[in-house]
Amino acid sequence: MFRFLTICLFAALCFSCGNPSEEKTELKLSTEFKDYWYSGEAEITSYDLEQARYGEIREGEAVLIYVTEDFLPDEQVKANTKNEENISVLKLNATKNFITGIYPYSVMQSSFYPLNGEEHALKVSTSIQEWCGQVYMQLNNRKNFNLTSHSYFAGEADQEIEIEKIPLENEIWNRLRIEHDKLPTGEFKMLPSFEYLRFSHQPVKAYSASGEYFTTDEFNVYQLTYPELKRELKIYYSRTFPFTIEKWEESYPSGFGENAQVLTTKAIKKQRLKSDYWNKNSNKDLPLRQKLDLN
Repeated sequence: MFRFLTICLFAALCFSCGNPSEEKTELKLSTEFKDYWYSGEAEITSYDLEQARYGEIREGEAVLIYVTEDFLPDEQVKANTKNEENISVLKLNATKNFITGIYPYSVMQSSFYPLNGEEHALKVSTSIQEWCGQVYMQLNNRKNFNLTSHSYFAGEADQEIEIEKIPLENEIWNRLRIEHDKLPTGEFKMLPSFEYLRFSHQPVKAYSASGEYFTTDEFNVYQLTYPELKRELKIYYSRTFPFTIEKWEESYPSGFGENAQVLTTKAIKKQRLKSDYWNKNSNKDLPLRQKLDLN
């Protein structure tokens, strides 16, 4: 009996990671899109990272993990079983790891973007850990955006914030993979990335931004600019489906007070693979990290 229950639980978990339902999808998703994203595998891409922090550039690694999965609309968590109320989402887990002097930083941002035609991400969360402490932010898409933030910094300890629905920088990375040519352009209000808000200790609010597209010899580029924050983000992505993210650059003042100077964080693709990684948790699967060129 125990073995039967274990098998059932394992099957449910595997379904929730990489085999979402397509029935309720309302966006006009192409066959090409469905074949790629509903294959039961995630897309995993590793990047060489040059991260600006405390007025210096630090070497590290970044990983983007994209996967479709079923999402519970009320609880706003991953669904473990099939249900007609589930929403199919494209999830991005974005990680960074780098060293500042003696101590390490670990960053993870997650965004869940619906494939049923809804306008904004259903949920965004960010956690940052380093030896001084940890911070966590979460946004839930309800009647408005409800944000919870916890931090070890004075003045940021525990916050509950509600803001009207506006474009989210965190969701841009999902939308680019779904409808790459429909990102916001011109001038608008946007909530910057949670990583940036916590790294720079900026108030959690809407900021004036502008968006534009341009091309290079190799890639399409989407650029965001925040004049008030003196910040610019460029995402370089492939010109054809599946519009893979090949590199990005993020520039803003780094350092303290008058000594802060504009530095540019850069991430450049190393390797990419498709995998049902949630089933690859044995020691025998360690060579997959070598394929991704991960330390």
